[in-house]
Amino acid sequence: MKNITEQMPQKTVVALSFDGVNAPVVSAKGTGVTGENILQLAQEHGIPLHENSSLAEALALIPLGEEIPPGIYEVVAEILAFIYFLDEKNSE
Repeated sequence: MKNITEQMPQKTVVALSFDGVNAPVVSAKGTGVTGENILQLAQEHGIPLHENSSLAEALALIPLGEEIPPGIYEVVAEILAFIYFLDEKNSE
């Protein structure tokens, strides 16, 4: 009998930075240990997290330091609006 180990796909993690004026920029990305380090840093600094594997895969194709393309502005804007809403609600 063979011992079969199924390898789980690695989670892709992408960080965006947004200055409130220009389009968001891909500021970090990675899988495996690198992705876990990005998540840990975000949690340590109170940076909001949002899980969306399809969006993460699309954002991972964008080179570091590049703005997101117009085709995904709407979905990213919805996430940013929700984050701003939570920040405002938590500051009350």
